[in-house]
Amino acid sequence: MNRFGKIFVVWAWLAAAFVASLNAQPVVQATTNGVMAVVASAKAEVEAPLVSQIAPTLFHIGPLPVTNSMVCTWIVALLIIVIVRLTTWNMKEIPGGGQNVMEALIEGWESLMGNVLEPKVVKWVFPFAMSFFIFIVISNFTDLLPGVGSIGYGHADKDSSMPRAIEHVTTPFFRPPTTDANLTVAMAGIFFVMSLYWAVKYNGPIGLIKHIFGVKVDTTKWLYLPLFLLFIFIGVMESFSILFIRPVALALRLYGNIFGGETMLTMALSQKPWYFAVLLSLPGYFFEVVVCLLQAFVFTMLTVAFVGTLCTHADEEHGH
Repeated sequence: MNRFGKIFVVWAWLAAAFVASLNAQPVVQATTNGVMAVVASAKAEVEAPLVSQIAPTLFHIGPLPVTNSMVCTWIVALLIIVIVRLTTWNMKEIPGGGQNVMEALIEGWESLMGNVLEPKVVKWVFPFAMSFFIFIVISNFTDLLPGVGSIGYGHADKDSSMPRAIEHVTTPFFRPPTTDANLTVAMAGIFFVMSLYWAVKYNGPIGLIKHIFGVKVDTTKWLYLPLFLLFIFIGVMESFSILFIRPVALALRLYGNIFGGETMLTMALSQKPWYFAVLLSLPGYFFEVVVCLLQAFVFTMLTVAFVGTLCTHADEEHGH
């Protein structure tokens, strides 16, 4: 299977993990003095947020709820598959056009990853890292497309006396995939499982334990015991980072930045009069272009760096 085929396999994994993560929707409950606040008082209206943290459900396929972020995810995945197939359908020895762009992107990432990982580890990680980068970039940029988040049904009228009062859509047809925590958690979960698999494949089960908990410096026999206890403590901290901190950091960093950007643009465009909203949102759009590219790059490079910390020989660490 060539590297393009491996990337398609990863897409199937991403879709399956995302669908599975949507079986349980998050529920938010507010409790005050032991009384659950379920229905707001008619005399004290609470303004709903412009951008909901929970992706609304558009319809159901059997027991599976299909949200607007899922629909957008399918469109993005289909778009990527079409672009990749069109640019690689008739491979030429001297590339041109779309094939040239695709090969430059792939060769650039292979070269960049080769500076961090060993060649055999690059072959393992590359299809996943490359798929993450392409998917996250396009998913992030959907946040900047007209109609995404603004075309839908269920208009809610706001009090015109409020400074940010607008009539907005309560259920958009499309929502940027990376503004749904279900997707970012699914991608972080895939990375978590595969990073452990690569670590065991590279080091072996016993070798991985030695890699995490072993003494990583040359020392005399008199200092070995205190250093051994020190590295046991460091190994416990490293294990906690591998099992919890790294996946959570990957998921929340991407979700928080893109969701925050969508909220910022929605608030800017909700101002009145309309020309003030346009003037206020223009800098935000330029800023979000940078954020969309940067967050895709950061997510991908963090996955590569995290794998690099697990797939490194002890003698190489001593040499550094």
